[in-house]
Amino acid sequence: MGKEEEYQERESNVETDEEEEDDDDDEGEEKWRMHYSSRHRILLVGEGDFSFSLSLATHFGSARNMVATSLDSQEEIDSKYSNAIGNVRELEERGCIVIYGVDAKQMSQHFFLSTQRFDRIVYNFPHVGFLFREDSYCQIQLNKRLVKGFLQNAKLLLRKEGGEIHITHKEGHPYNKWDLVRKAHNIGLLLTQTLPFRKDDYPGYDNKRAHGTLSDASFHLGDCTTYKFRLPPC
Repeated sequence: MGKEEEYQERESNVETDEEEEDDDDDEGEEKWRMHYSSRHRILLVGEGDFSFSLSLATHFGSARNMVATSLDSQEEIDSKYSNAIGNVRELEERGCIVIYGVDAKQMSQHFFLSTQRFDRIVYNFPHVGFLFREDSYCQIQLNKRLVKGFLQNAKLLLRKEGGEIHITHKEGHPYNKWDLVRKAHNIGLLLTQTLPFRKDDYPGYDNKRAHGTLSDASFHLGDCTTYKFRLPPC
């Protein structure tokens, strides 16, 4: 069975399970973790060790409403993060679809994701990796391209009614030079809300450096904000 058929079969199984649950319990009890509901169809982009996805799934009691993706391969996350494989295994046992090798700048062309629409598309701390000094012109330009590419692709995968794109981003220099809000506006997205991000709101989440010899180490967060964008009204 090819990857496309595998994802489609798993998606069909998820939909069947959800339909059976809906019949039994009127969609069950809705559970919220901050901005995210167990009834949202959620796409998580650029996951490191998948601990953020697992934090949501643990609270919801299920991950059947979630698709979690990483740019890395399964072999790469195994070599970079001590807990990644265990986290993925638990996510999949809870019904999450986990996809490797997903480029945020091209994800709308992915053979499975292109067939889906999501209520929430989430990218926490987008970053291309430490190729230059963090405050250098080249590093800033690369990160700006990443954010722009993600927003362009996320826009195409978003449900028109009530859908939101969330980017959590560090504040201050040099991150304020990424022009996040202006880039979203130029793409045709509306900023609806900004809220402080607190790691403690997501028990079990462990932000990772993701690159270099200290890929499994956490990085200092400082002041961080979750930016919420949506499509303009028709």
